[in-house]
Amino acid sequence: MRSWDSVEAFETFLDGGGIVEVDDRMPDVFRDAVFAFIEMHANSELMGGLTERDWIPRSPGVKNKMAILAKTQDEVGHAHLLYMVAADLGIKTRTEMMEDLFAGKSKFHNVFHYQAVTWADQVAIAYLVDSAALMSQQAVFKNCSYGPYKRMLKRIIAEEGFHMRFGEERLLKIAEGTEIQRDMFQGALDRWWLPALQLFGPDTRDGDVLLRWHIKSERNEVLRDRWVQKYVPLLTSYGFVIPDDHLRHDEATGRWEIGEIDWAPLKAALANAGPDSARRIGNASKNWHDTAWVRAALDEAAA
Repeated sequence: MRSWDSVEAFETFLDGGGIVEVDDRMPDVFRDAVFAFIEMHANSELMGGLTERDWIPRSPGVKNKMAILAKTQDEVGHAHLLYMVAADLGIKTRTEMMEDLFAGKSKFHNVFHYQAVTWADQVAIAYLVDSAALMSQQAVFKNCSYGPYKRMLKRIIAEEGFHMRFGEERLLKIAEGTEIQRDMFQGALDRWWLPALQLFGPDTRDGDVLLRWHIKSERNEVLRDRWVQKYVPLLTSYGFVIPDDHLRHDEATGRWEIGEIDWAPLKAALANAGPDSARRIGNASKNWHDTAWVRAALDEAAA
């Protein structure tokens, strides 16, 4: 067990590449910030899994059903692993975190406050949202100073990579498909472009403690721009139109420049007031309460 005399000494340790473990006497401000970050990640994985679950019976064909079933299992599994890492910090138990989520008291990522309207939306989620999430997670893993989270991210990132590849495969099939299929995906792209873009968050404020304490390694705007530079040319090369009237390609620099982002939808989602927040949280809460007897039976059996 290690301890530090001051926050300044602790930050010097982090700046030198130090890795914090759960039994270290870390400053409370660090513990609180890391816990909040991991709790939101865990909540997002769980709500993402419930999003996927909705499409298991509605996916076209057995192969797609099996893929979505596996994806659902991965996301819910990621959530429970992350809840365990967060619970070890001693601020809330796993049950308390989940109860707060289902009561609408805690946050999860903006993209899971929207409804998937068609099968093409599921493809857009896998292609756009999963790629954005993977890019963000890789940036955290790169320089993460909290050991238990960094080790858990290694496994999660490996599985998220498969989810993104699933989206790529399905998008290529749609791109080579019928006009009806292409029109369906264009509609999904229109709905999901902004939420995926906003997953990175607004520009990072100067003095962000997550950057200073090496939980994050990249500013939000850097990651967002990297994602834009990769996915705009890919989507346009497949013949799809990015829903941004001010998008332009700078011939001199070779860069894609996007229009000004309206952050109001992100603020609403993070306040649990997104387009589908009430239904998503309500369904998750109902499932939690309907299965209380299972948890009670398991606890009784263990006792």
